[in-house]
Amino acid sequence: MPSTLLDLCEYREEIRKSRFITLAGPISSAAEAMSFIERHSDLAATHNCWAWKLGAQYRSSDDGEPGGTAGRPILAAIEAQDCDQVVVLVIRWYGGIQLGTGGLARAYGGGANKCLQQAPKRLLVQRSHFSCSCSFSELALVKLRLAEVDGLVLDEQFTANGVDLVIALGDAHLAPLQQQLADLSRGRILLEAR
Repeated sequence: MPSTLLDLCEYREEIRKSRFITLAGPISSAAEAMSFIERHSDLAATHNCWAWKLGAQYRSSDDGEPGGTAGRPILAAIEAQDCDQVVVLVIRWYGGIQLGTGGLARAYGGGANKCLQQAPKRLLVQRSHFSCSCSFSELALVKLRLAEVDGLVLDEQFTANGVDLVIALGDAHLAPLQQQLADLSRGRILLEAR
């Protein structure tokens, strides 16, 4: 199951006198990815190579390195770590020794791989939306049961009779939660697909 990063992470290494700093972070849009790259790129560095993946969308850049030696290996590292909604930027300061195309691909892809391996991650859970209604006195228990299965409350509307909820829930947790809510309310709380 794909995962994304919890926060910005960094990995540094030196390969044959060239310094590499790899930065990775979570994103929720292409604009956010480009903003991350602009914000963290070092204009004094020799190269600022990057890649990002957001669902079926992805982009990469070799930033002056030979074609396919930087951006694609970074993107391959993102995919190898089963990451999504992630941007990775590798900044290189040239140290005077040529690495060759294979060496460059290993340096950029390896740095991205090591950075993503050590980064704290969270699983990206595919959730479906449901609606239900409960009484005021049941609301706290409904929210507790929902939190136990990593569900989310998307909307709550207070009415004269209780609370109307819109929730997001992983498909694997639907049957157990439905049973718990039915037991809690003597069969009154029903989850309806939206």
